Amino acid sequence: MTEPDPGLFGPASVTWQMHGDPMMWVAGVRALYLQALHPRAVRGVMQNSDFRKDAWGRLMRTAGFVGTISYGTTEAAEKAGARVRRIHRLLKATDPVTGETYGVDEPDLLLWVHCAEVDSYLQVERRSGYPLTDAQADRYVDEQRTGARLVGLDPSEVPATTAQLAAYFERVRPQLDSSPEALEVDDFLRRPPVHPLLIPARAVLWRRVATLAYQSLPPFAHELYGRPVPPARTVDRRLRTTGTVLRCIPSKLRWQLPPGHIVNAMARLGPGSRPTPYTLKRQAAILDGPGRAQRQQAE
Repeated sequence: MTEPDPGLFGPASVTWQMHGDPMMWVAGVRALYLQALHPRAVRGVMQNSDFRKDAWGRLMRTAGFVGTISYGTTEAAEKAGARVRRIHRLLKATDPVTGETYGVDEPDLLLWVHCAEVDSYLQVERRSGYPLTDAQADRYVDEQRTGARLVGLDPSEVPATTAQLAAYFERVRPQLDSSPEALEVDDFLRRPPVHPLLIPARAVLWRRVATLAYQSLPPFAHELYGRPVPPARTVDRRLRTTGTVLRCIPSKLRWQLPPGHIVNAMARLGPGSRPTPYTLKRQAAILDGPGRAQRQQAE
């Protein structure tokens, strides 16, 4: 009898457990804020898509990609990666000042997008109370090099630990700026266009999500956007409160939302594959060794 395919990560991974947490939506918005601060990267997005008219579609496509590579079969994940690489190869952007034309699949741009996402997921989850040890955080960064490979990066050139991720942001900081495109993304995320009937919901729900995502950015991002850096303790308290509330929503209800990656994964692998932070707590209690990259370096 053929064993069911656990996909690229599987239930034993930090990725499998953490990506099922509802705070990932807040983390995703933080990633958008952070990614927009790289002028060349955000220019590639703005020049190749109607961001304002299709922002929700873009956000859902990104969530769909993350869900597929996290919980889908190996074949589905590899196909999703191939599709992204194929699309990126066709897209170009032009610097309005120098006239330079470049591909959006340049390794340094792909690396920025990847690191901004990984940092956002990890920062929001940990600061909102999701139980990750330092070693598990390193394992997560290491695991995400698989996702980097799918979009066209050489995994050996991608940060494999939280320390390497922090060092990357130090190196890339001089390249970041609040370009006109970044400010346009900022304006959109604070006041996205919605149907008139949804304006009250935008004020009550979306604004809180976007505000919290923005507040959780690193200090350099606040400085570039031109707004004061909020007290870290205040932001942490708000993240923990939001995390507590969202995690009270039954997972069976949350996971029914389309496209149902987690529900499909559990149907494929059985109820024991259900993502839960308690799995990571048990792993940490038994033995939380270093990530694959760290072990390889030690050998």
